[in-house]
Amino acid sequence: MRPDTTTHAAQLTAVRARFVARTTTADGVRLSGTHLTDPEKPQVTALVHAHGFTHRTSYSATKRVLTAFAEHVDVVAFDLRGHGRSGGRNTVGDREVLDVDAAVAWARAAGYARVATVGFSLGAAVALRQAALGEHRPDAVVAVSGPARWYSRETVAMRRVHWALEQPHGRAVARLLGVRLDRPWVQVPPSPVEVVGAIAPTPLLLVHFTADPYFSAAHPRALAAATGGHAQLWTEPGDGHGETGTDAALAGRIAAWACRAVDADGGPPDGSRPARSTVEGDAPADRRAASSEVR
Repeated sequence: MRPDTTTHAAQLTAVRARFVARTTTADGVRLSGTHLTDPEKPQVTALVHAHGFTHRTSYSATKRVLTAFAEHVDVVAFDLRGHGRSGGRNTVGDREVLDVDAAVAWARAAGYARVATVGFSLGAAVALRQAALGEHRPDAVVAVSGPARWYSRETVAMRRVHWALEQPHGRAVARLLGVRLDRPWVQVPPSPVEVVGAIAPTPLLLVHFTADPYFSAAHPRALAAATGGHAQLWTEPGDGHGETGTDAALAGRIAAWACRAVDADGGPPDGSRPARSTVEGDAPADRRAASSEVR
């Protein structure tokens, strides 16, 4: 997969120019995004960014995080399908794996020898799944404010998200928020906690805010446990979530961790089996049952 080289500088960060980037996923969805780099100073490492639900690369909070990352490392960021200027419809974590896969492939084709992915909220779930299942896997992965399981309704915020996903009026509201949704799942894709154990030996960092309004601390703890001790977990103070909770200082720490991680040897897998979801079955109705992973 070759990157679209017909890019145009749009604006400058402190040290890197911002260029338009385009690519096409394995299932034919055209993605549009941005590439922050200094053409005069080629780098070997890039950070591939996967944004949260309803965000896009031009969204203020996302743009602020991208700019903060670009103070430390080259950045590649595409609008996920169904968001922003990208085509397709959003599948809420399922086929977006192909979007991150295409972004990593784009970065490799652009000449980056080492690529780390960093995802936020929905993008965190996608980054974890891509690192475990993707064709073009990263050299390190960071998940910020990511869920361990699907159908989590433990908070008011997530109950609102599920209303938007499952009710006709909610899906219309999602469109007003800039998300073009695909049809509901017929078969539930493997959740992050079911596959995260397969990421090792690739370095993995989990970041969670103590008072996250969407996901409780049970999510990062479950993900960390499912890696058998492989993942690092940062617990950050405050009620932030995803990009909106990530300030320049935290973005700088994440970028520094990713740059160190891609230079390090991840070591061999420890042989532990990946943890699976707490429920069986792959139909949405099974996952919504009272005894399922729904909280």
